[in-house]
Amino acid sequence: MKKIVILLALAGVAFTVDAAPKKKPQTWKERAAARFKPVTTEQKNAIRAAIPDQPTVAPKKARRALVFFRCETFIHTSIPWGNYCLQEMGRKTGAFEVDLADEYSVFSKKNLAQYDAVIFNNTTSLAFENDAQRDALMHFVKQGKGIVGIHAAGDNFYKWKLAASMIGGQFNGHPWTAGGNWGFKLNDPTHPLNKAFAAKGFWHTDEIYQYKPETYAGEENLRILVSLDMSKKEVSSVLENKRFEKYKQQYGKGPREVPVSWLREFQGGRVFFTNLGHREDTYTKSNVVRHYLDGIQYAFGDLKADATPTAKAGKMKPALAPEKK
Repeated sequence: MKKIVILLALAGVAFTVDAAPKKKPQTWKERAAARFKPVTTEQKNAIRAAIPDQPTVAPKKARRALVFFRCETFIHTSIPWGNYCLQEMGRKTGAFEVDLADEYSVFSKKNLAQYDAVIFNNTTSLAFENDAQRDALMHFVKQGKGIVGIHAAGDNFYKWKLAASMIGGQFNGHPWTAGGNWGFKLNDPTHPLNKAFAAKGFWHTDEIYQYKPETYAGEENLRILVSLDMSKKEVSSVLENKRFEKYKQQYGKGPREVPVSWLREFQGGRVFFTNLGHREDTYTKSNVVRHYLDGIQYAFGDLKADATPTAKAGKMKPALAPEKK
């Protein structure tokens, strides 16, 4: 704590008085302002360069997306990058328009009627304020609309089981930290939503979640697109760290899948989720950005893609990440 030194020259006495402590941000707006930094012109140029010039498919009609970015717990500093990427993606490709929002009041049946998809950009621990808002989102989905989740969209709805089920997985730690370069495999190399990766596994630096076994929807309900490539020692060896002994009780000691991207049909609507997007520079990677675009166009209903759950889709040969040189 800073000290203010007051010198009393006449008395020849020196003593210190505690300065008033700086007020800790409390409200969402205050916390967001403390975490977010403006995206610079140089950074915007890098994001814009990663966005395709054209949509993957022509929209069937004018599309509009609501990008929601509120956080009740951890706030990702990459949110402004993601917001700009999504806005510019719609503008540059002409595939859709974007409205940004961070207040729960946008979740009303009347307001959501103007949108084709809701995109949850790195939201955390969302807690809708009332049943009317919850009903509005589920009504939206049942109308055949789309839901898109980016990264921390899987760290949500801890008091709303139906919405958590919709996303498909809930956060259970991230042994694969943001500074690590990880190998990823394509579970379904020929799937339209994996076209961005040219039917090849890849390496990427990002923070990767694992999901609670009791809430993860699994291959019986999800079409898994991308997973960590556990055949690579750089990836699988992470779990040998003693810090992660607790996970062996939850997941077992043997090899296991760690899904990263998936799609599904849910109560009449379409859901696309990807865990990629913790880091700011993820939004400058052309393959990941194209993956976002394809997932969004699927959620709109413009890009046709098979959502048959992996367990029912028949055997597929995955495309592993190349060996590191």
